[in-house]
Amino acid sequence: MSQKNVRRPLRRAGLAAGAAMLMVASAWPAAADPAPTARIRGGNVQKAMEDLAKAHGVVGSVGGAYVDGKPIGVGSAGSRLLGGKGGKIPANSRFRIGSQTKEMVATVVLQLVGEGRLGVDDKLADLLPEVAENDLVERAGEITVRQMIRHTSGIPDWYAGKPNPDGSEGEDPSFDVFDFTTHYRPLDLVKWSRARPRTGEPGEKWSYSNTNYTLLGMVVERVTGHDLAAELHGRLFGPLGMTKTYLPLKPPEGIKGPHGHGYYPDANGRPRDVDRFNASIAGAAGGVVSTAHDVSAYKRAFTQGKLLPPELQRILTDRPPGDRRPLDRTRGVCGDDLYIMGGNGPGFLAMTFYSEDGRRQFAVSATLSGKDTSGAGQAMGKAMETVFCPSS
Repeated sequence: MSQKNVRRPLRRAGLAAGAAMLMVASAWPAAADPAPTARIRGGNVQKAMEDLAKAHGVVGSVGGAYVDGKPIGVGSAGSRLLGGKGGKIPANSRFRIGSQTKEMVATVVLQLVGEGRLGVDDKLADLLPEVAENDLVERAGEITVRQMIRHTSGIPDWYAGKPNPDGSEGEDPSFDVFDFTTHYRPLDLVKWSRARPRTGEPGEKWSYSNTNYTLLGMVVERVTGHDLAAELHGRLFGPLGMTKTYLPLKPPEGIKGPHGHGYYPDANGRPRDVDRFNASIAGAAGGVVSTAHDVSAYKRAFTQGKLLPPELQRILTDRPPGDRRPLDRTRGVCGDDLYIMGGNGPGFLAMTFYSEDGRRQFAVSATLSGKDTSGAGQAMGKAMETVFCPSS
């Protein structure tokens, strides 16, 4: 997930997918004049999905585009299973959204702040005493809710890759991707990060860490007395009409209904089906299952400021300290700035493109046959152009 969620206009198809549950870049909702009709007409979503399915490493694709909450096209291509097997993926099928989950979890946390049940400067050690008492998070008495939301806590990432022989971080996750049955508690994941070095002083700089959101999920459950899945449903999924969206928390819970399967290479390089990816690992850091319709509904509401008051939303959207990555300040596609949030994990890549005024969304997912997401990422940028920049 990128920075603390800053605005990043996209250049024409200049999209590169990142690593390990990828990035989120969320636009601060701004009041905007209605876009001219010519700028919101839709291209051929089905063609965009067919082109995406031809990209290197893509097994299947599914996507949908929306303007002012109304569909302008849905589509799917490729196959449900590797090698052209399993039939077609339904255009309205569910898919994993990866780290797009994080913004949803942060929204729930900030709603609790708005209700006075939590403070953004509350300390982790006070909210979850066990992480300090059992020395699971170094400097837990100094780390705040704000810092965890913005990835400035310095807490190392439990997802970080297994080290290579030279000591550098490898591309494979630190856990067994093919362990589909072991039930891990969130604290188990936090323990995985403890042996890794901190990435900075609390509040000093941005450094992406899934551990932040594993802990924030625990905070939500501690404050509310409900599991995270119930809070997400009660506060977001239900009110926004996201009827096909849910957060699985325990294996073997997975994706409901017909959908595309993703694959990941084993030690011998053989692609193995990872559709049953362990739900207890992803959780608050990247476990939500949704659809193009539903994730677009969420992003529309968030961008238009319907979920949080401005002062709390800015905690998610303002650039954090120490984030030195350059921002693309040029005009975006089709004469308008478009932004992106996305997520990936073993066997999939999902992205949601959206306009700053919240009127337009294009949500897309690709199931993959290997580790490399770059081909799918570039193809998603081209798919977005096909949808939002149809040739005249």
